[in-house]
Amino acid sequence: MTRKYFGTDGVRGRVGEEPITPDFVMRLGYAAGKVLAAQERRLPQGDHPAVVIGKDTRISGYMLESALQAGLSAAGVDVLLTGPMPTPAVAYLTRALRAQAGIVISASHNPFEDNGIKFFSAAGTKLPDKTERAIEKALEDPMQTMPSAKLGKARRLNDAAGRYIEFCKSTFPTELDLRGLRIVVDCAHGATYHVAPPVFHELGAEVISIGNLPDGLNINHECGATHLQALQDAVKQHRADLGIALDGDGDRLMMVDASGVVFDGDRLLYVIAKYRHLHGQLKGGVVGTLMTNLGMEHALEKLNIPFARAKVGDRYVLELLDERGWQVGGEGSGHILCLDRHSTGDGIVSALQVLHALRVEKTTLGDFTKDLTLYPQVLINVPVCKGFDFSASPQVQARLAEAELDLDGAGRVLLRASGTEPLLRVMVEGKSGQKVQHWAGAIADMVRQTAG
Repeated sequence: MTRKYFGTDGVRGRVGEEPITPDFVMRLGYAAGKVLAAQERRLPQGDHPAVVIGKDTRISGYMLESALQAGLSAAGVDVLLTGPMPTPAVAYLTRALRAQAGIVISASHNPFEDNGIKFFSAAGTKLPDKTERAIEKALEDPMQTMPSAKLGKARRLNDAAGRYIEFCKSTFPTELDLRGLRIVVDCAHGATYHVAPPVFHELGAEVISIGNLPDGLNINHECGATHLQALQDAVKQHRADLGIALDGDGDRLMMVDASGVVFDGDRLLYVIAKYRHLHGQLKGGVVGTLMTNLGMEHALEKLNIPFARAKVGDRYVLELLDERGWQVGGEGSGHILCLDRHSTGDGIVSALQVLHALRVEKTTLGDFTKDLTLYPQVLINVPVCKGFDFSASPQVQARLAEAELDLDGAGRVLLRASGTEPLLRVMVEGKSGQKVQHWAGAIADMVRQTAG
């Protein structure tokens, strides 16, 4: 059975359109409740399984939270509501509270008009495909509300933010602090607005917060990990040592140095891996994805650090890490996993791992990564109609063949469908920036022509 609603990161779409409607989300909550309740029980109290629900700052979160709560209650599941909370915080709280599952209402880096539903297992990891398929199967059954005496209850976790702040701080060595550092933190007007600044401040840094005034409509708007200009400007304006950018739900990280130079997920992952390798703390190797820059792979090879590529998506990075028994992996987009610190990607925790390395080595982002040369890489997102198959287009395949022949082993071409949006991602990288730019544009143009 193929998945109808679940993409690479839960269920996502435009609010008011299937599947992001109150009716569907209520049925989704009911179906998830029935499936999760049938699995191994890890109950915090009483006879009911419990689910933690968090959300980002989108205005539609209120509506969808109520719908989810109604569906889960009808299935006999208790609900623990955190209010606005980063995705990785919900993963942590799910484990800490011994809940059956965690649910996050968020569309991550997407604009406020979109929203989505993400699930975490009792272990704080993304649900396996098998469980997602079981939930989709359960959606086909009619809702049959439990008897009144067996309905689930809901309560608010008033100390959720404080719990998560202390957890994040616990991932940073107690013998280190951030005194003397001036840091700009861009919260993308998202779920980290009330937790990220206190984490860095309580560790000793002078913190300048931006993107920390959510109004339900401004999440990710010209700010955060997907729009770095605001952070670059603020770092220069305040003469900060560095800047930290998170996305709307707090699981992505980008950083900039004092000069405004951007350090993406590949570079930050390299900092963490290199530091651990130098100090004998790297278990195994590093997992990237099909999109990880080829220069990153070559730099790790020079350090004799094993490297493996997973499919795009942090869930697949996690699967390959588990398979190999490694701990560190991530994506250029800023999803970074340090499994000895957290069960999922966490922008705040990842930033603390980078700062840990810089403090111990008494260095800067630029100096510590001067042995890493990333190849020019161009990524173009091309809107396509649903179901478009680029592999079945002779014109696109011919253009791909031309590009690969011209790059002649000194680069890569990758086409892949987005798991969350109706887009085909065209990526070309190689040693020659001119060739990379040319072929990315040529392939994207051909996709536009053939995809209508």
